[in-house]
Amino acid sequence: MTRDPAIPLGYRVVARAHETHDTATLTLQPIKDSVERRFAPGQFMMLYAHGVGEVAVSVSGDPTPDSDTLVHTIRSVGAVSRALHDAPVGTVIGVRGPFGRGWRMHTHPDGDLLVVAGGVGLAPLRPVVLAALAARDRFRRLILVVGARTPANILFRSDLSAWATRDDLTVELTIDQPVSGWSGAVGFVTEALQRIDVDPARTIALLCGPEPMMRFCARALMSRGVPAGDIQLSLERNMQCGTGQCGHCQLGELLLCRDGPVVDYTVAEPLLRVPEL
Repeated sequence: MTRDPAIPLGYRVVARAHETHDTATLTLQPIKDSVERRFAPGQFMMLYAHGVGEVAVSVSGDPTPDSDTLVHTIRSVGAVSRALHDAPVGTVIGVRGPFGRGWRMHTHPDGDLLVVAGGVGLAPLRPVVLAALAARDRFRRLILVVGARTPANILFRSDLSAWATRDDLTVELTIDQPVSGWSGAVGFVTEALQRIDVDPARTIALLCGPEPMMRFCARALMSRGVPAGDIQLSLERNMQCGTGQCGHCQLGELLLCRDGPVVDYTVAEPLLRVPEL
């Protein structure tokens, strides 16, 4: 049964996977009747830790399965996210959503899909990769570029290892600085992008990570001919209601919980040039 997304429902943590020292992936299941919580890649939920508060968290699970479970990857950075990150199996969490505008993946028929993630930015993009692999014939090339500060900060290691073995998906994984025992690429994500053959007329680029990373990547892609309208960014601000009512997530004329979090670079670029925004 489809429910009003603004009405909170109780979900129980049924699995918890350690990703990094400060990041964990939770699998949630409704505690009452089966509930349809269909979401598009890039959308988010409002998760409530009882007695602590509520925070917006992107969905990091598969958007295609026939299941009522939800998957969220949470980095511990404040009181609410820490309570959610630390929640053991059996904990009941309040869930509202899904909210926001997700990724547009199919704007070029038989085109190339370029996914660029920095740090925990891979979490909102994981559903994109899973959905694209499930509909692989809709894309000519599927390319994933992932950057992390160190090997210890890399999310979804088993996924990345499995994806790297596929012949229908190109994976570029890089870390910022060399460390002992690392034999992979070293350098920022923008450097990894330079190794990718980009067809500007057929490429859709989806970027998620720190704002400086996204700006530099977008500029690098535009310098190679990719139109700004074919570059999408996921922007983050303080979302408190999820429905565009409270105004906390305002960025210029946008309310990101309603008009985002995913926006075209044509919209994002002038806003990101204003320091106080």
